[in-house]
Amino acid sequence: MFDQVNGLPVHALVLHAAVIFVPLLALGAIVYALVGKWRPKIEWAVVLLAVAAPASTFVAKESGEKLYDRLLGLGLSGKGKELLDEHMSFGSKTFLFSLALGVVSLVLVFLTRRGGLPKIAEWALAAVVVILAGLSAYYVFRTGDSGATAVWGQY
Repeated sequence: MFDQVNGLPVHALVLHAAVIFVPLLALGAIVYALVGKWRPKIEWAVVLLAVAAPASTFVAKESGEKLYDRLLGLGLSGKGKELLDEHMSFGSKTFLFSLALGVVSLVLVFLTRRGGLPKIAEWALAAVVVILAGLSAYYVFRTGDSGATAVWGQY
């Protein structure tokens, strides 16, 4: 399922969704958490991105593992294997942090929409959102950069 489509690696086809959706979720979640008056306007986008970003990173991670296995079967070793091992490690962290950000964002939307959330709890959730957004953005960058280095080399 995550291996190939018409002979092309699925990973090459889907990775760009994660590169777009994760930073958009990070930005949207931060704005939602910190700018109360914008919440009604961006709520729908945060909810959609809270699902799309982790889903896209999951598909990218799984398809990347299939591609990695295919390359190992073709004799991948040495420096190339080391680069891809690092890339896969970053990809796993990107998935975990984007999933955590998605869940916390959904919780924040649900609780603030209901109203009555104590300010201290709202600020605590906002702090968690900002931290997870920063980590998600950092790891999506590191994953992309390490993947580009593995494919194209350092220039």
